[in-house]
Amino acid sequence: MSSEAELLAVTGIVLAGGASRRMGRNKAFLELDGRPLIEIVIEQMGRVCAEVLVVVSDPQPYLRLGVPLVEDRFRGVGVLGGLHAGLSAASHELTVAVGCDMPFLQPPLLRAFVGWAEGYDVVVLRQGEGVEPLHGVYRRSCLPPLEEAIRAGERRIISFFPRVRVRYVTAEEIAPFDPDLRAFRNINTPEDWAQAAMQAL
Repeated sequence: MSSEAELLAVTGIVLAGGASRRMGRNKAFLELDGRPLIEIVIEQMGRVCAEVLVVVSDPQPYLRLGVPLVEDRFRGVGVLGGLHAGLSAASHELTVAVGCDMPFLQPPLLRAFVGWAEGYDVVVLRQGEGVEPLHGVYRRSCLPPLEEAIRAGERRIISFFPRVRVRYVTAEEIAPFDPDLRAFRNINTPEDWAQAAMQAL
C-alpha cells in the first residue's frame, strides 16, 4: 500500500450494485488467484485514491470489506444510480469510478486519468462510437445534470455528457500505460471469468 503522501486527493468509487444476471451469482465475490474480485479492485484503487467507497444495493454481503459502503438513492436505474450515489457521498471533488469486476486495474493509468481531468468534468476512453464509462473520472459538478438525466428516465451513463465538459481519451494515449487495454476488461459471464483466470496465471 502506498503511503498517505503518495495518494491523490480523489475519491475512488467502486460500483457493486449490479444484478450479475449473466454470471448467475454475485460477481464481486468471484475469486481470481484465490481472492475476490472486489478485494483486488479495492486494493488497486487504494494505491491511488485517498478515499475508496463501494456503492451497493444491499450492504450485508460487503460489510466485511472494511471500506465505507454507500447505498443507491435512485434504484433500478443501473450505473447512473450508482454513480450518483458515489458522487453524492464522495469527500473529494474529483472521483475515479470503476466496476467491482475489473481485476486488471493499473494504478499508473488511474493516475494518468486523474491528470487528464484538469479542466474537465468527465474523462473516459472512446474507441470509435464506443465509450468506456466505468474506468472514468467524474467531478462532483456532474451531479445536477446526472440527476436531471435520471429524472428524465435516461438509463445510459453517457446521457448527461452533452451537459458537461468531457475529455475523450484515445487508445493511443493509453498505450504507454496499457497497450492491450487490460484495465478496461470486466467479468460479465462465466467465459469472461475463465479467460481472466488464464490471464492471471
